[in-house]
Amino acid sequence: MKTQQKLEQHFSCEFFPPKTDKGMENLFKTAEILKEEMNPEFFSVTFGAGGSTRETTFNAVTKIKQSTGCDVAPHLSCIGSSKQQLKDILDDYKQQGIKRIVALRGDMPSGTVSQSDFNHANELVSFIRENFNDQFHLEVAAYPEIHPQAENAKKDLQHFKDKVNAGADSAITQYFYNVDSYFYFIDNCEKAGLDIPIVPGIMPITNYSNLARFSDMCGAEIPQWLRRKLEAYADDTDAIKDFGAEFVSAMCQKLLDIGAPGLHFYSMNQTEATLRIWNNLKP
Repeated sequence: MKTQQKLEQHFSCEFFPPKTDKGMENLFKTAEILKEEMNPEFFSVTFGAGGSTRETTFNAVTKIKQSTGCDVAPHLSCIGSSKQQLKDILDDYKQQGIKRIVALRGDMPSGTVSQSDFNHANELVSFIRENFNDQFHLEVAAYPEIHPQAENAKKDLQHFKDKVNAGADSAITQYFYNVDSYFYFIDNCEKAGLDIPIVPGIMPITNYSNLARFSDMCGAEIPQWLRRKLEAYADDTDAIKDFGAEFVSAMCQKLLDIGAPGLHFYSMNQTEATLRIWNNLKP
């Protein structure tokens, strides 16, 4: 039955480019294990603020593709980059047989200022379509709980609509722990005439303090009851991992049962947490 589920819904995993050779070696092992266990539709690899990990992202993308045979979708952010810089990157990916790009606005590294030919992700999507036609399947970001820099929900939805109208093929959401926020967002997209697949981004819960810090930075809400539950475990990391796997698995199952087009796992370059959730999903 899980094979049948894969035919109807698509699964993927995200990595970040490691800073060391040892980290890169471990990443390739992680990718090979997840490929074997999950057979994901693709892996994605993040792109540092202002293109700060351009070289390591490119290396990770090409080597993961070679070692696993799986499609790989590099993230590409446009803030701080010129049109020529991005065209050169995209030409390189085209030559490597990359067929999917995660197109993002991105952020400048803290404390830096740079000229850029782009201000928004929809401009990057338009640029790729104008220069590469349908060479790449374009993923964009979606924010069920509203982008932290958006003025309001209405304008945030308009920003998402601009990306879709520019030529996005599908979207991956920021992670969330409130299923209703996802389906409310989907309902608003349908009312706005947006019908591209919007895949929920899934963040496993393995460390509360790290999760709380990161969530506060990126605007992902941890419901109050969930915060209290995780805080109660204090430093009992095994208990947090057990509860996190149970809770996130149940959330994923509900998303799939109600019709989400798949799941995108933020793996953090690890296998254990993602595979615990994967193996908990009902056939």
